[in-house]
Amino acid sequence: MNRYQEAGVDVNAGYELVNRIKNAVASTHRSGVVGGIGSFGGLFDLGELNVKHPILVSGTDGVGTKLLIAQQMDKHDTIGIDVVAMCVNDVLAQGAEPLYFLDYIATGHNEPTKMADIVTGVAQGCRQAGAALIGGETAEMPDMYAKDEYDLAGTVTGVVEKDEMLTAEMPSAGDVLIGLPSSGIHSNGFSLVRQILFKDHDVQLTDTPGELEGQTVGEAILAPTKIYVKQVLPLVRQKLVSGIGHITGGGLIENVPRMYGDDLQAVINSSTWPQLPVFNYLRQLGDLPLDDCWQTFNMGIGMVLSVKPEHVDAVQKILADHEQDSYQIGYLQDRPEDAEKIEIK
Repeated sequence: MNRYQEAGVDVNAGYELVNRIKNAVASTHRSGVVGGIGSFGGLFDLGELNVKHPILVSGTDGVGTKLLIAQQMDKHDTIGIDVVAMCVNDVLAQGAEPLYFLDYIATGHNEPTKMADIVTGVAQGCRQAGAALIGGETAEMPDMYAKDEYDLAGTVTGVVEKDEMLTAEMPSAGDVLIGLPSSGIHSNGFSLVRQILFKDHDVQLTDTPGELEGQTVGEAILAPTKIYVKQVLPLVRQKLVSGIGHITGGGLIENVPRMYGDDLQAVINSSTWPQLPVFNYLRQLGDLPLDDCWQTFNMGIGMVLSVKPEHVDAVQKILADHEQDSYQIGYLQDRPEDAEKIEIK
């Protein structure tokens, strides 16, 4: 054992990890990728794309304290999907196609099997989004993290034709709001979730309360974040949507208004989509006011599209062709004086 290993960092584990993830990384290859992993930087050739006036759109994010649930369950093969989803859904909201992704894992101990599970999830998320995983970093930092702890973050770069880019000036009064269902909590609100489950109550992740309809608590709250790229990107390219809201931290209350100007108000009817059991369970268990739920969780809607009335039928047909459920959940109107930018009924 050398002095670096004695200090808690095993470079040989890093070499083993690279070997374990080669196939997963290779499975995300797409046009534009230059070379493979192992270089000092990931390479991508924009000249391979059929884009006349490219605008690059980048996003970076993490998974927050949902990581603690994955670590508690010792299940690490889906948390990578979450980190990709949080990034690619954000750039999609600008109308961009995700091109390539880089991940960053910081851990107290580089256990190659666990780290490979994480990267395998990242690769799965990249395949769902059509993005290449062209690089990353695993940092072993024993003085900053406990042996079994890790943090995970990622960065995506996407591209959009300048005349297809979505801006807040595009939606207008009369637009129909189409909601795309979430797969669950996604990756926001977990500090509140953990307080309800573990501080206010002594809930076990293996519990199967009746409200969750056969799922364990762990399964329900760890469900990976839905990636909407392949379903929604065709709508952007056909100019069938005027705005996209990715429903992340702050719920519908904070995120729907981000896609339109201050002169408009969204009116949303909460009875227009099915309620997921996990949100009813958390609301009842935590005795949460409904306003807190709307401002914290996605409440079953992971993405909202603003669509001109004449395009609604075409949009919902294309979504159905991509096996994506959708619901007409509301509309945009001129904003009444002194009113909020969103009203949920």
